[in-house]
Amino acid sequence: MKLQVISLKGLEFDGKISSLNLKTTAGEITVLDNHRPLITRLAKGQAVVIKENGEKMSFEIGLGFLEVSERNQATILASQSKLF
Repeated sequence: MKLQVISLKGLEFDGKISSLNLKTTAGEITVLDNHRPLITRLAKGQAVVIKENGEKMSFEIGLGFLEVSERNQATILASQSKLF
């Protein structure tokens, strides 16, 4: 799946991933390939990304939104984002 992480600073990440785990206001979720379409509010916390090559990345996310489209694409719009 394709992931874009966008903050007030601009595009923070744009690439192919195999999974995404993060906190929403309703609880923690994991998004995998071909996840059903979803729009949800994000809670402040850490987003863990596993790239297609198996490399693990983490982002500290401020408040924001996650959209998962039916085109197998996820977009995080965050008030702030910091790559670990």
